[in-house]
Amino acid sequence: MQTATTPVPPRDTSWLVARGLIPDHGPRRVLAVATFVNMLGSGIFMATAVLFFTRSVGLPLAQVALGMGIAALVGMLAGVPVGHLADRRGPREIYLLTLVIRAATMAALAFVHTFWPFVVLVCLTQLAHSAGGASRGPLVRGFGGANLGQYRAYLRSIANLAGCCGALAAGAAVQLDTRAAYLALVVGNAVSFVACAAIITRLPSLPPVPAPQLTGRWIALKDRPFLTVTVLDAILGIQGQVLVFALPVWIISETDAPRWFVGVAVLVNTALVATLQVRASRGVDTSSAAGRAMRRSGLAFLIGMALIATTSAMPGWVAVTVLTLGVASHTVGELWHAAGSLELQFRLAPAHAQGQYMGISGLGTGLANVAAPSLLGLLCIAWGAPGWLLMGGIFVAVGLAAPAVVRWGERTRPDSADAV
Repeated sequence: MQTATTPVPPRDTSWLVARGLIPDHGPRRVLAVATFVNMLGSGIFMATAVLFFTRSVGLPLAQVALGMGIAALVGMLAGVPVGHLADRRGPREIYLLTLVIRAATMAALAFVHTFWPFVVLVCLTQLAHSAGGASRGPLVRGFGGANLGQYRAYLRSIANLAGCCGALAAGAAVQLDTRAAYLALVVGNAVSFVACAAIITRLPSLPPVPAPQLTGRWIALKDRPFLTVTVLDAILGIQGQVLVFALPVWIISETDAPRWFVGVAVLVNTALVATLQVRASRGVDTSSAAGRAMRRSGLAFLIGMALIATTSAMPGWVAVTVLTLGVASHTVGELWHAAGSLELQFRLAPAHAQGQYMGISGLGTGLANVAAPSLLGLLCIAWGAPGWLLMGGIFVAVGLAAPAVVRWGERTRPDSADAV
């Protein structure tokens, strides 16, 4: 949105802008470039984090898993209070601070050689990551403009593209498998945070939205409809681990598909998200549309997981074909889930408490990520095909419940204008 303190930039009529590949000049483009740079560095590091800590630092895998689990749990504590701070002090300044902290802690990992310093640094990194997500939300809302839903979808698309590029770059370091190569990835990620902070300084300061009188401090924690939406969203969010955790193990241990298809599956998913997220988000611009999108996503997840479940007894080439269809169906569900989830995070949150509500959403996502490996390991791997179908059924049930819960949430909004 434009404010009195934000000058209207000259319109860019280049081919890239006309085709929607980049935003017009101004805060929207600044945020897009910052998102790409941030996720490029994160993609480089995330793809090789475990290898760095085990093969370069020399920590046992069990200690690395324990430390990263502790960090994931600790990181969830930062979202709500930092989001509230961003609402009251201004999101740009708080987001810049989180980027500086992430750069410092990431660079410090290059000097880690023992377990406890590793734990402290990854906890600080995860705290800053969670806090950054909560403080970035108000920036996206404040500068997203009239087509906020499409802009959020665009940011998700370029984040996926950047993460894919980062992962490809990380493959070179894995191939070299030297400490110097792994250190280059760590330093590169730290530099990406510094570069992102430098880009964010080009944004105008976004003043806090005044809170209505008699509004409590922690209103998100008392908003039962939004908390319920967050629970449903978190359960659907378990789908994010299906293709990166359950599917690779399933392909290698239960099917005759070639092992290289593990990478192809991720590539298919990433390519579809990067190219179709904006299109999938069109029309998802009300709470009612978001609830329906989440309902559709549950059905798409069931279809995808049912297809995957059938591949254990198929010949290799047939399994590859059916797995590809399953991945595509799952990705369609992911697109609809992302569109509905992002819309509800902004639609149901009052403008003066956007950061606080984003912190609650981040808490739900964090809990889902912690629970997902164990749940998917039990159902999809230990139980086999029936477990895939049961997990798909859970997604369907949650999706079917979403519209009713969204209606409840809409009735409790003082400025509600749409209904499911």
